[in-house]
Amino acid sequence: MISKNQIKHINALHLKKFRDEEQCFIAEGIKVVDEILKNRSGIIKELFITEEYYQKNKELIKQNEIAFSRINDEELKKISTQNNPNQALAVCNYFKENKSSFDLSKNFSFYLDDIRDPGNLGTILRIANWFGINEVFCSPQSTDIYNPKSIQAAMGAFLRVRVNYMELKDVIGGKKIPVYGAVLNGKNIYKEELKKGLIIIGNEANGISKTNLALISDPITIPAHGNNQTESLNAAMATAIICGEFFRQLN
Repeated sequence: MISKNQIKHINALHLKKFRDEEQCFIAEGIKVVDEILKNRSGIIKELFITEEYYQKNKELIKQNEIAFSRINDEELKKISTQNNPNQALAVCNYFKENKSSFDLSKNFSFYLDDIRDPGNLGTILRIANWFGINEVFCSPQSTDIYNPKSIQAAMGAFLRVRVNYMELKDVIGGKKIPVYGAVLNGKNIYKEELKKGLIIIGNEANGISKTNLALISDPITIPAHGNNQTESLNAAMATAIICGEFFRQLN
């Protein structure tokens, strides 16, 4: 059973303003909640789960002493952001903020410049996790990692890939590293000898900002077929292709 006050509180967490105030976010669906429960149960503030989910996971819930409420499908719909919610919703605490220790001279990572689509952000985290990247960087204007759509698209990768919101100049600092930029008039990524460093992925509509374009040392592009009529690639799709080539060359 869930109260009207609980429904109101959880629905408020759909919005960034209230998430930041409460320092809490929501995660939904069997797979995502399973991953949190098994790998990062300490961030769970409370679970709202159907009887079916409880029966499958009751030992783990009891073992970790997690607060939970059993609810029915209709109640789950009242707090969900999804059209077809699936058995479980977790209210979780924000991750603890720690200073980044990522060494860009020994690894490669991405800087997401004003990425606005939460689905793209979540998908990019999955891509990063697949290729062994455990930190990515975002401009302060980029979409919120705690957006329910970001969490859903990441499918658990948000637990393993840290997201740092910083200005590009602060990420680079005084480091002498290659700063790659994914631009239309860059050098063919498949003909370049790639090195460890930072790769900038631009905004879905406007590309990389002028301020950050000035900081690029190595402009790169994904070559297109001569007869293509597609203006550009989706940000997450471009990230996957670029990440695959960096991984191929550097591992």
